Amino acid sequence: MLKLIIGNKAYSSWSLRGWLAVRQSGLPYEEITVPLYDEAWDRRREGAEFAPSSGKVPILWDGETVVWDSLAIVDWLADRVGRERFWPEDPAARGMARSMAAEMHSSFAALRREHSMNIRRRYAPVPPSEAVQADLARLFELWAQARARFGGDGDFLFGAFGAADIMFAPVCTRLVTYGLPTPRFALPYLQAVFEHPFLQDWIADAQAEDWVIEKFEAAPGAAA
Repeated sequence: MLKLIIGNKAYSSWSLRGWLAVRQSGLPYEEITVPLYDEAWDRRREGAEFAPSSGKVPILWDGETVVWDSLAIVDWLADRVGRERFWPEDPAARGMARSMAAEMHSSFAALRREHSMNIRRRYAPVPPSEAVQADLARLFELWAQARARFGGDGDFLFGAFGAADIMFAPVCTRLVTYGLPTPRFALPYLQAVFEHPFLQDWIADAQAEDWVIEKFEAAPGAAA
């Protein structure tokens, strides 16, 4: 059985991606949630289970094989269960989906930095910085292209829920948490992601957590 180690569901965006990938695989798994940055964090991350990733989550153990980094977890699981469960069948769509997933993995630094994930909160909207506006413009450009070219009759970026949606899911939560300006065309996609049963399960678990990390609780623009 797979063993997936993740951080707090309220805050850990990369854990969400890895967890969604495991749920999408359909494989049985054991889930271990560890509170990030608590008193035992430094000691815990030095343990044998965390050593390969230097303490970063998510980390997936598949027997003796260890895989860390959310995009690597997606690829590992796709190899295990069939790539069609994660990626579009059409080559052009698959190429675009892979590119978008990789761009999400490596880009959008301002959006990540200034609007960390906090699924439990809803803040009054504050005008985003120019850097975040640029990230949002690129984000919505990608979504529009994917939906127009390959969305078809489905609700997600490439029709069916897949790896690209997994990578963008934490961004969807940020748009809602911070009330970030979202064009009308993107709202049905945003709703589809939030209503997906996997994300609903994650949100319910996040709401039930009693861990609070203060640095992730400050409203945008609040004094440090």
